[in-house]
Amino acid sequence: MRHVPRKRFGQNFLRDPGVIQEIVAAVGPAPSDRLVEIGPGEGVLTRELLQSGACLEAIELDRDLVAALKRRFAGVGRLRIHEGDAMKFDLRTIATGAKLRVVGNLPYNISTPLLFHLFDQIDVIEDMHFMLQKEVVDRLCAGAGDDQYGRLSVMAALYCQAQHLFDVGPECFHPQPKVVSAVVRLVPHAVPPDAGMVKRVSAVVVAAFGQRRKTLRNALKGLLDETAMVRAGIDPGARAEELSLADYVGLSRQLNP
Repeated sequence: MRHVPRKRFGQNFLRDPGVIQEIVAAVGPAPSDRLVEIGPGEGVLTRELLQSGACLEAIELDRDLVAALKRRFAGVGRLRIHEGDAMKFDLRTIATGAKLRVVGNLPYNISTPLLFHLFDQIDVIEDMHFMLQKEVVDRLCAGAGDDQYGRLSVMAALYCQAQHLFDVGPECFHPQPKVVSAVVRLVPHAVPPDAGMVKRVSAVVVAAFGQRRKTLRNALKGLLDETAMVRAGIDPGARAEELSLADYVGLSRQLNP
């Protein structure tokens, strides 16, 4: 199965058998699992995931690939292929009973908004394993004080624990991307954040990192005063990258309801 990659869909197809096996080993699918693959592409990972005996839901935007996948996996009752945009797909419509295990080689041009779309559905997700641009994985896994630490780091940590698994070179894809990729594991916290907390933390994080060179007393001006910051145990002279997730949650609790 060979498909001419489409730039507008950000298609870079994984072709390295060794990397495919590493991903499957990291996921460790079992027959009882409910798997969701985002962007199955040519179906190389799809085939290996199905070997586990698990049920698999595949979401693919490219109609030509959908047709090819249906031909390739005709008669496989444990696979259901959905033609559509993962950015608009509601996982709750297929999450009946057991939580979903989400896997995918995400298009790098939409990876961050797609992650936030999935975070909004975190209550039906057991875990996620994604191939992403290494820079994005570094941001997901960064802690306070790290060079890559930013809005994505904090908001991802609010929803789940991130673990960098391994890097993947450009030569493993066709066409070759201009960046190094990496595989990340995201495991949701036992108790997901409620919508109110997400909204408050997001407001503080966006303001803080929107002017990250400024001290918090200036970056958060109009949102929180110095008294509120001190009450939360935060130095108004600190900068955004110095604060942990717990610090941002503390600041968010000082916002007016």
